[in-house]
Amino acid sequence: MRKLCNFVEKFRASVQNRPPPYRIPPMATILNIETSTSVCSVALSSEGAILHHNEDFQGRNHAVLLSGFIKEALDHLRRHEMKLDAVAVSIGPGSYTGLRIGLSEAKGLAYALEIPLIGVPTLELMSVGVMFSRDDLPDGTLFAPMIDARRMEVYTAVYDLALNALMPSSPLVLDSDSYGEFLAAGPVAFFGDGSEKAKSLLGENPDAIFIPDISPLAVDMVALSERAFRDGDFLDLAYSVPLYLKDFQATKPRNLFV
Repeated sequence: MRKLCNFVEKFRASVQNRPPPYRIPPMATILNIETSTSVCSVALSSEGAILHHNEDFQGRNHAVLLSGFIKEALDHLRRHEMKLDAVAVSIGPGSYTGLRIGLSEAKGLAYALEIPLIGVPTLELMSVGVMFSRDDLPDGTLFAPMIDARRMEVYTAVYDLALNALMPSSPLVLDSDSYGEFLAAGPVAFFGDGSEKAKSLLGENPDAIFIPDISPLAVDMVALSERAFRDGDFLDLAYSVPLYLKDFQATKPRNLFV
């Protein structure tokens, strides 16, 4: 089991701008679902710990795997006579198809069990995962998650350690001037499946730190979903939609007979 007690404590301390110890509010049992990229993952959390989790890194198998992952998590609850308090889902940006699959499953489960639905921004959960898995970053490092959006475009944002958005989530076409104002002020950590594009443009900058092999995972949603539950920050089951950031553009198939 992957314990996240210290992880949650550090995150809450940074967000609330005060050092631990302090009174920690009651925590819920939450099913976390992440399908925004090619990785499909589910994590069941309670009281700052991961009780059960599954990840698949083999490609876009969400439609095949997600229901089974969720069933395994619910079976864990039944075996331990536990109650699910909420469902959390990564709401984007990311893959149009993946986001729709994840949100559809999460909505159906929340509706059937009559429990709240929580939306967790994908770029934030990626940043949280890096913040507390890396203790070797310089003080004052900013965090720039990047999701590939084809060609030289990425979905990105820039956060400080308290998850304040210094640059809000948006699609960005990369060039040599991208993130210039942030790199001029100090170190910036770039990560996610779009960061290789940035490395080809910004890799010579000594303040650009590139962290490989970072994907959005359900286990990294825990602190954010617990905070949302505590604050009563829930999605509308009927009207909530993924955070796409830009309109879907279908690719016209080639005519193979010309």
